[in-house]
Amino acid sequence: MNGTTGSTSTTAHASTTANASPADPRVLVVGSGPTGLLLAGDLAAAGVPVTVLEKRPHGISNLSRAFVLHARTLEQLDARGLAEDLEAVGRPLDRLRLFGRLTVDLAGLPSRFNHLLVLPQYEVEKVLERRALEAGADFRYETEVTGLTQDADGVTVAAGGPGGRARTLRAAYVVGTDGMRSAVRDAIGLPFPGRSVIRSVVLADVRLAEEPPALLTVNAVGDAFAFLAPFGDGYHRVIGWHRGRDVPDGEPLDLAEVKEITRLALGRDYGMHDARWLSRFHSDERQVPAYRSGRVFLAGDAAHVHTPAGGQGMNTGLQDAANLSWKLAAVVSGHAGPELLDSYQAERHPVGRAVLRSSGGIVRLAMAKRPWTLAARAALTAFLGAVGPARREVAGRITGVGFRYPAPRGAHRLTGTRVPDVALAGGGRLHEALRGGRFVLITPEPYEGGRGDRLAVAHWAGERRVTVLVRPDGYVAWAADSAGPAEIGAAVTAHVGG
Repeated sequence: MNGTTGSTSTTAHASTTANASPADPRVLVVGSGPTGLLLAGDLAAAGVPVTVLEKRPHGISNLSRAFVLHARTLEQLDARGLAEDLEAVGRPLDRLRLFGRLTVDLAGLPSRFNHLLVLPQYEVEKVLERRALEAGADFRYETEVTGLTQDADGVTVAAGGPGGRARTLRAAYVVGTDGMRSAVRDAIGLPFPGRSVIRSVVLADVRLAEEPPALLTVNAVGDAFAFLAPFGDGYHRVIGWHRGRDVPDGEPLDLAEVKEITRLALGRDYGMHDARWLSRFHSDERQVPAYRSGRVFLAGDAAHVHTPAGGQGMNTGLQDAANLSWKLAAVVSGHAGPELLDSYQAERHPVGRAVLRSSGGIVRLAMAKRPWTLAARAALTAFLGAVGPARREVAGRITGVGFRYPAPRGAHRLTGTRVPDVALAGGGRLHEALRGGRFVLITPEPYEGGRGDRLAVAHWAGERRVTVLVRPDGYVAWAADSAGPAEIGAAVTAHVGG
């Protein structure tokens, strides 16, 4: 796909060939939110020079909107040795209330993380930033992207540094993880189609005189919706909306309005006081049509935004990063051809579209007012309560464990599926074997064709006979019900490289 950069132009995929020799093997990540931090940490850990450009001064803000890590994200973090630290500071919840009487029970998830973890986004950022720094990522703060051009060999990024100093950086690839108002997306000329779904959503960080009965408190009644979540430092985040209060984001907000909306939605305001932050925002549903334009990629909110219903935003971005990072590392290091990077669009764009639909559906049903929409909500609640497979499907979609990636025609039935944290012979686990960004070959028979730090060979703890090659992001690259060394070797060469 061709893009534009104002007076300059970008190259199409065809210009990136296996024989290209980038002037700089570096990857530039623009934006240091959770998506950018995970991506930068993965690349640095794989030995790929990575520079993170962030227009804000250094510092992790506690004014975050995300409060939930879902099971699939926790699995990805466990494969990086990070889940244990986050579980220690977060609070697990085994069910997610969506609206009315509809809740999603997570205890039956096919995951060792059969819960959601309640913790503010800044706790996730602290862990991811520490990992990226320890791995050697280069951070440049107060540096804002002002434009970019790309050619057959790389990307040239123009940026304004501290004090307004202009600077130019060169890289093999650029990834925009710079949010809804992405400068990278604008520079390559990609549209961001969609619309505002809810206007004048109110945000507040407050102290409460009374502790809510639930860890996460959420409800919608009539024209009002409210959500309460703890920060862990004595404050709670309040998110509220009232159908009749449609005002611009810049309209002044006071605590009295927040309390009124909360009382309407939850029946009480829990004695809110001492607000340290008050703000309005609007919630959009948007998705860029292409996650890749030549050597430039988009991930997280730069690629898709949606309502906060279901707590899927930060999780979807982190999973974008987990999908893209190992592919970029393989291509930059010369272990895979650049055509591998096309699979990022093929695999992650449909997931982003599905999240837009599910989060949008949740918020529309939560705010149902007309008789037929109320009837539809009641019918859905009854259906999910009675039909186990449908209930598990909803849980899998919201938590991310239910998604699978497209597989080539004729591929084994497991290709593209997520592999749970299975037990391995010798007492280990799959997530432990994946650490370091490796592929893992799980086979019932001995296999001697290792690839050093790029491939770990493991065996099932039980009697399973299938052979599975697991990608660094925990999905099946190749599988066979029975395979000899030659067939396994061909698969390893095809997917891991020589």
